Amino acid sequence: MSQCMDSGENTPLLNDDSGSDDSQNDEYKSRWRSIRVMYFTMFLSSVGKPILYHLFYPSHIIDDSANASFLGWVVAAYSLGQMLASPVFGLWSNHRPRREPLACSIFINVTANIYYCYVYLPTSQNKYHMLMSRALVGFGAGNVAVVRSYVAGATSLKERNSAMANTSACQALGFILGPALQAGLSFIGEQGVSVKVIDLQLNMYTAPALLAALFGVINILLVVLVLREHQVDDYGRHIRAINYETEGNIDHVAVLTSNVLFFIIMFIFAVFETIATPLSMDMFSWTRKDAVLYNGIILSCVGFESILVFLLVKVLSQRIGDRPVLLGGLAIIFCGFFVLLPWGNHYPAIQWADLKNDTVIHETFAPNPAFAPTPVSNSSFEPTGCPAEQTWCQYTPAIHLAQFLTADVLIGAGYPACNVISYTLYSKILGSKPQGVYMGWLTASGSGARTLGPVFVSQVYTILGPRWAFSLICVMVVGAILLLGALYHKLISFAVRHGRILE
Repeated sequence: MSQCMDSGENTPLLNDDSGSDDSQNDEYKSRWRSIRVMYFTMFLSSVGKPILYHLFYPSHIIDDSANASFLGWVVAAYSLGQMLASPVFGLWSNHRPRREPLACSIFINVTANIYYCYVYLPTSQNKYHMLMSRALVGFGAGNVAVVRSYVAGATSLKERNSAMANTSACQALGFILGPALQAGLSFIGEQGVSVKVIDLQLNMYTAPALLAALFGVINILLVVLVLREHQVDDYGRHIRAINYETEGNIDHVAVLTSNVLFFIIMFIFAVFETIATPLSMDMFSWTRKDAVLYNGIILSCVGFESILVFLLVKVLSQRIGDRPVLLGGLAIIFCGFFVLLPWGNHYPAIQWADLKNDTVIHETFAPNPAFAPTPVSNSSFEPTGCPAEQTWCQYTPAIHLAQFLTADVLIGAGYPACNVISYTLYSKILGSKPQGVYMGWLTASGSGARTLGPVFVSQVYTILGPRWAFSLICVMVVGAILLLGALYHKLISFAVRHGRILE
């Protein structure tokens, strides 16, 4: 537990303590109203991402040349756009009122979603319009850095853990409700209805984008009408200047370490997210439809679990500190991926496909003698099992469903703890000075990790198999734990390092 030292005389640009209680109470209420607008902004931002994530126009409708590889770039465009935008909006927020970059970024997001609704109109190269619209949505999502920096700057050290946990909980809630809204709009169908006045085809692909745009308009109104600029020091006392800087230098070793740890945490979760569908199809012989359904249910449960973890982190971080919670979260993630390592003598069913007289005949069997070949006579059926071209399927033991579900629970507990503590501890390391640029770099490192995660899955898992993939992840987590242990003494708040608060 920390103890505050009496440093009020040395704190510049603070509100006069002799002001009326009513004035201070109004300022307090205004500050928390603004913080709640940030919660809502984070919620709407995260709702919009899963709404569009699985509802791209299919290639046969939008552009015949948009193959699976290109659609992979469409998915990655979001993270790339966010990675580029985060430092830009962060720098802007350091020197101007935060409502400016927030309103601008949300407007870009609204425009990008409307742009997406019309990507079917051009007579050629439609796939590049889809790519650009997705990149612009990601660019608009760069405001996450501004949201985090605002919450960090508008809260005292005592309030920080709770506020950051609430921000992450709102983000998680958005990820949970996004797919539900997406499913609710699917009744419109692929054809939908034509709105000739504005030349719009309203269908199951464009309706989610329009809903995301509507959310954005509501968000802009809240930012313009409700959000007010608030900056407090470590003790919760108001600072008048936007660009107020505390005395003392930031520990850049601690800053760099925090960015590296956050990159590893986000990379690991990106791998976990991406690998769920192909892994379950390979190991449990699920069809694509089954994999999407069951993994959707599992990820929704993990989302609810993460909200409970955020609430628990509030209490734990106050009692034992931020660094032990981060260390514990990494240890739990390690256990989650270690559990996923293949073992035993049960092998996955293998999917074989041969061309005979222009007819595809599919066969599924396992190298284990207990499983005999099972030919599929109707070629319209989707083949299931581990693809034969993945040679590791023939000698790598299958992962059991119990392993898969146990890993989901463990990673679903460890990741949210690491995520929220990373942001909280990072903001404390930076102190009361403007954090926009630094938060931008942290968000950019996370976006870069989410871009590389699917690449790791497509290369390491597909070519070498789960044993190599999960072993390398375990090594990465151990490396993160060792890095945290080596620089444990460096990862302390700005106020503690400069002797203003006793840890």
